[in-house]
Amino acid sequence: MSEPLEADPMVAEESDAATTVVVAPSKPKSKSKKDEKQKRQPPYNVILLDDDDHTYEYVIQMLGRLFGHTVEKSFQMACEVDATGRVIVLTTTKEHAELKQDQIHAFGPDPLMAGCAGSMSCVIEPAPGS
Repeated sequence: MSEPLEADPMVAEESDAATTVVVAPSKPKSKSKKDEKQKRQPPYNVILLDDDDHTYEYVIQMLGRLFGHTVEKSFQMACEVDATGRVIVLTTTKEHAELKQDQIHAFGPDPLMAGCAGSMSCVIEPAPGS
């Protein structure tokens, strides 16, 4: 004769009197990542600075290629940087802002401007209210 099988704790056992359900104890629930308050990185502005060594066409082309801005938006930003000396071209995380700053500085001289020695300048600053 074979040995009786041990009862599985998750399976109902039948007896003559009643049916008993045995349930294995559950682990305590831990907070999911969604429940925990996520820390956000403070935003930074990428600010393009004005100079007299680059044409509007250069600025529009650069903003389109590096930031994906439309021609219309790039033109508005070119007008603002020309009028005020600076324009915010992007607000993002510090690491992404540093990357965009490097890309602006590496974009190269304006081929339409004789005597243009290099790329435009920009700075990154913490966004207000951060």
